[in-house]
Amino acid sequence: MEAVLSVIQNIMDMGASVMLPVVIFILSCVFRMKIGKALKTGLLVGIGFQGLGLVVGLLGTSLQPAIDYYQEMGSGYTTMDVGWAAVGAASWSVPFAAIAILMIVGLNVLFILLKWTTVMNVDIWNYIHFLIPGALAYALFDSFWLGLTVTVGLSIVTLFVAQWFAPRWEAYYGLEGTTCTTFSFITFAYPFGLLVNKLIDLIPGLNKIDISLEKVESKIGFFGDPAVIGLLVGTFLGVLTRQEFTVAISMGVGVSAVLVLIPKMVSVMMEGLTAIGEAAKEFMKKHIGEGKKLYIGMDIALGLGDPTAITTTVILIPIAIFLAFIIPGMHYFPVGVLTVIVYMIPLLALASNGNLFRTLVTGFFFLVIVLIGTNTFAPEATEMMNATGVPVEGVVTDSFWGYNLANIIISLFHRIVR
Repeated sequence: MEAVLSVIQNIMDMGASVMLPVVIFILSCVFRMKIGKALKTGLLVGIGFQGLGLVVGLLGTSLQPAIDYYQEMGSGYTTMDVGWAAVGAASWSVPFAAIAILMIVGLNVLFILLKWTTVMNVDIWNYIHFLIPGALAYALFDSFWLGLTVTVGLSIVTLFVAQWFAPRWEAYYGLEGTTCTTFSFITFAYPFGLLVNKLIDLIPGLNKIDISLEKVESKIGFFGDPAVIGLLVGTFLGVLTRQEFTVAISMGVGVSAVLVLIPKMVSVMMEGLTAIGEAAKEFMKKHIGEGKKLYIGMDIALGLGDPTAITTTVILIPIAIFLAFIIPGMHYFPVGVLTVIVYMIPLLALASNGNLFRTLVTGFFFLVIVLIGTNTFAPEATEMMNATGVPVEGVVTDSFWGYNLANIIISLFHRIVR
């Protein structure tokens, strides 16, 4: 089994930009596409995804001066934020990891053949969203079988949730034939966004506020263009963090570039996904039945092209730092959270139907929950890291304990029964 895990880990280590074209190519061949077209389809999806990664990296680089400024402010906090990458890597060392991955893939295919789901989850690199809660359950309750059950069970839940909200995802983002299968956000961020929007609907006055970037652009013209909004927001963040004028302008240009380039990278991905979507439609019609549609389950990154989401992300970064100082009992500084806010927001924007005001409100309250959870469950995060054999000093944490609902539930249950 260690050999199987080693092979899987080596494949994962290649990264999504390499692995995704391979997965899409194989899937395209299964759907009876010609080899040449299948290869091009896989490459386009991979190129688009790699482009997305580069643009998101540009966002991080553009905002780095502000992040460094805030990091210096939080030097007195006692709990270290190790980041999602370290926690995800640690989760792969649990003894059931290889078995879980094979079961997840096998059950997904079986459920499609049995017509129980119409989602094919190719978001393999985000299996850590299942594996981390499984590793947590394994660490807290010292149970191989519980950890395996949690991991595989969450993958099954993801299929049905992704299928449930796929039409809304398609309609809002225009991503025909796809859905999002990033567990943490479809099972927590999106339902939370729907709930907050329902509450806003009940508040007179607030329920009438409708600020969308499209409406802003139509009313104020040039200043409503996403490129200009990015320039203004990025520059303002630079001024807010006392950067030199040239640095502040560079931050503004960087954020502006992100707002313009992300939709273009998504369009490259969609060129490939559209082709495989057509092949999947014919395959489903022939083998599963007329009227059945196969959704390709993709990373939350596919939704990053929304200008409302990016604008909200940049605004919430300084707010996250402010919250670290005013939330009672905070003993960790949310530097790591600053790099994942961009992934938390797209489904909140979807739930708010692109309304910037509502996305900001839901984003603010969701961020509060994420920070409190990340802070509160630091002991559980530390115990999981130690149980997986990753050496850590002192108390550590990660935002997975704030935005992954399974981690929150498992940690709470452990505190109740211990």
